[in-house]
Amino acid sequence: MSENLLVIDVGTSSARAGVVDATGTVRHVHQIPSLPSTPLSGMVEFDASSIAEKVLEVANASLNAHGPVAAVGITNQRATTVVWDARTGDPIGPAIGWQDLRTVIDCLVLQAEGLRLAPNVSATKLKWLLDTFDPHRENAEYLRFGTLDTWVAWTLSRGDVHVTDASNAGVTGLVTPAIDGWDPRALEVLNVPSLMLPEIVSSSGIVGEATALAGSPPIAALVGDQQASLVGQSCTLPGLAKITFGTGGMLDLVTGAAAPPAAERGPSGTFPIAGWRREGTTTWGLEAIMLSAGSCVEWLRDDLGILSDAATSAEVAGQCESSEGVVFVPALLGLGTPVWDFGARGLLLGLTRGSGRAQITRAVLEGIAQRGRDLVDAAEADSGLQISSVRVDGGMSANPVFMTALSEALNRSVERSDVLEATTRGAGYLAGLATGLWSDEAELASLWSPAEILEPSADSTLRTATRERYLDARSRAERTIPDLSSVSF
Repeated sequence: MSENLLVIDVGTSSARAGVVDATGTVRHVHQIPSLPSTPLSGMVEFDASSIAEKVLEVANASLNAHGPVAAVGITNQRATTVVWDARTGDPIGPAIGWQDLRTVIDCLVLQAEGLRLAPNVSATKLKWLLDTFDPHRENAEYLRFGTLDTWVAWTLSRGDVHVTDASNAGVTGLVTPAIDGWDPRALEVLNVPSLMLPEIVSSSGIVGEATALAGSPPIAALVGDQQASLVGQSCTLPGLAKITFGTGGMLDLVTGAAAPPAAERGPSGTFPIAGWRREGTTTWGLEAIMLSAGSCVEWLRDDLGILSDAATSAEVAGQCESSEGVVFVPALLGLGTPVWDFGARGLLLGLTRGSGRAQITRAVLEGIAQRGRDLVDAAEADSGLQISSVRVDGGMSANPVFMTALSEALNRSVERSDVLEATTRGAGYLAGLATGLWSDEAELASLWSPAEILEPSADSTLRTATRERYLDARSRAERTIPDLSSVSF
């Protein structure tokens, strides 16, 4: 029997499937665009039925290319919210994306009722869907709620499996670390019937069969994308951390088996997360968030027109040895960790008549690297753990100028993942733990083999001066729009 594992990865822009083998290598990858729509400013919607069709298409394509597999793993963009009718399998409305902001006012109103929710979690999106399409909860017994892991598992099992895992449940806003299950207080305030909710299961463990696929392989893993990337970079022991630099940036750090005392944001702006659950034990972590990373390079390309494509940013930045005093603060959507200022805005300082596209491009890459330092400092402060090196994946990890700047900014080793997106591998690792392909988290930690390790230079004077200039610029970027800066979730 095959030891290989099929992984289905539903992201913000695509549905992808690939086969993970016993060495952790990802093969037979098939990918289809699955882009959101934005009917109005601040709204982000997906067609859940289309996602289901695309999932089956890419999964079957990978299976046709490879052959039978031992199990299936699922990983997904977190908090995107789907509600469907169990009788027909049809969604009652659009799937609402995690970036959607239509419930911002609801979140502020709910604070007065003692329920602190951010607009990016699922809770108020679920309430909006019910209030819009079943305001009197007349069809509640037939309706089902899920994030995309739940929806994909339902699709693969032809409606036999209605589950989510701890990593996805933890970002719905409907559970807390103190409650090993759905929070009845939150459900009551939001008027969400509990019978709609999926069972919370382990991230690694067999939950049913993918009867919609040839051979009906078992579904053996469900995990959110950032936690999948964490596991995929073999960060499975306390103190190990990764940063994924995509459109935004996410640092995730493993803290261990002790549950956090609360779900609230820490003093330095990080959030506790359930990393993954296996054999009834949850491994916890924390997350630090950068709202703008690769989107800043896209801004140089699409809005300023100084890059022909994102990949040329390294070449253009390499035309100068330094930014020559130009400093960039990547706050195009505000600042996340550590200050959480939604009214902050991007800033370019130090421009002279000699500042050209090379200096500006390098300043943008270095500014994103300095934001990486913000995340690491915050994670160390809130966790009490020392992060000796950082593992990195995501599209920007392919940029050598950025990776060098990151090592300098962090003043520690930066280890580049040998796969650009480690999510598929991570879900494969968790599925392999469930099927016995790997024995435990320690074995997964031993599998790490980075493509490259970058070390910072010995020039601490320049590093300190660069950091001080950036922090001064960041302070100037804060509270650009005071009304937005006063909003806190």
